[in-house]
Amino acid sequence: MKLWAGRFQKETDTLVNDFNSSIGFDARLYEQDIRGSIAHASMLGDAGIIEKHESEKIVEGLTAILADIEGGRVEFSLDNEDIHMNIEALLTQRIGDTGKRLHTARSRNDQVATDFRLYVKEEIPQIIQYVIGLEKVLVKKAKAHLSTVMPGYTHLQRAQPTTFGHYMMAYANMLKRDVTRLEDCLERMDECPLGSGALATSTYPVDRFATAETLGFKKPTDNSMDSVADRDYAIELLSALSILMMHLSRFSEEIILWCSWEFRYVELDDAYSTGSSIMPQKKNPDVAELVRGKTGRVYGSLITLLTVMKGLPLAYNKDMQEDKEPVFDAIDTVEQCVPVFAAMLDSLTVKEKNMARAASVGFINATDCADYLVKKGLPFREAYMIVGRLVHMCIRTGESLDTLPLKDFRAISGLFDEDVYEALQLKTCVNGRTVYGGPSEESVKKQIALIEDFIAVRASAEEA
Repeated sequence: MKLWAGRFQKETDTLVNDFNSSIGFDARLYEQDIRGSIAHASMLGDAGIIEKHESEKIVEGLTAILADIEGGRVEFSLDNEDIHMNIEALLTQRIGDTGKRLHTARSRNDQVATDFRLYVKEEIPQIIQYVIGLEKVLVKKAKAHLSTVMPGYTHLQRAQPTTFGHYMMAYANMLKRDVTRLEDCLERMDECPLGSGALATSTYPVDRFATAETLGFKKPTDNSMDSVADRDYAIELLSALSILMMHLSRFSEEIILWCSWEFRYVELDDAYSTGSSIMPQKKNPDVAELVRGKTGRVYGSLITLLTVMKGLPLAYNKDMQEDKEPVFDAIDTVEQCVPVFAAMLDSLTVKEKNMARAASVGFINATDCADYLVKKGLPFREAYMIVGRLVHMCIRTGESLDTLPLKDFRAISGLFDEDVYEALQLKTCVNGRTVYGGPSEESVKKQIALIEDFIAVRASAEEA
């Protein structure tokens, strides 16, 4: 018999039972559900809502059930719909009628909201640690390649010289913001719904502050209806995870390009590559491709939950049972992607000579050539036109700005002198960009220090 069967005269149809049941996926919330129930039972006893010996008996029974679940000695039933009713049914079977007192002053609505928040609250720090681990790899690579010149691109066209270290710090800063978004999400959701009841709390003198403190929340939620009616914290998490995966997907795309024969900027380690079943020469960037592909999966989870919630009146609706699977899947996907991506990046080899060779063609020092003239007193727009003519001449003659004879420079502008060749050297172009945030060694070292400080602060907080 269902725990809610009082007003019903028929058993639930098997089709409805299967359709309605969520135990197939919400069983992973067993630990959070039991923790929430222990906190609730203890509060009921402390507040005198049930006898103290009854609350102690309930806590003892729940503790034993948790041990049995973790020991693989419990089989959940579809007849009990979800993890909450499964555990309550097990409790009543074991300790008798006292188990029926557990649900006093509580609804499944605030129960599931509490369980779900606890789960998400516990997973966010783990994801943050994975991202921090990737940040450490980026710092390591940046330090090793402060002077490794490579082309920077716009429109996938060679644009200006930069360094691999500067490139790594670009992604490090993106991931830094991803961490802070996850931290912000955690901060906003650190409120306990328990005690909100179905939507309007209870006539019993429940102590919501006590249960919030017991469960490690900062405080109880301020409005009971909001507590059970919204899942914006889960949507916010999925949004943050989607942005994180977007960054990893962009990075993956670059690695996929860079390890192709057309670029040959990097080589992936054999342990993080795959081959072809028919083409013996192939070395495929499957890890990067899968990360790129799984990004769409996380996006799908976000869109799923946004769509589920968009038309729901307050407060709880059964539609909201669909909140867990997309969140579970997104968390699982991210926690799989980030560590393997970090390991792949850590093990790849940077082809410095190939990067330098690519940077030496394509006129990526053209802006520096214009700046050379500006420093000699010419307005930038005039300098720009002169360098454009020089580039055209180089294309016609097969030269580069570095190899163009001085007489050809002077044929277009008398401001050019022998020092133009020093000004056009790629290392000069890079290290001359000492502006805050730029690619010079000096500037990138500062960027690395900022990321290292960011990591250190979180390491200290973790230890504390």
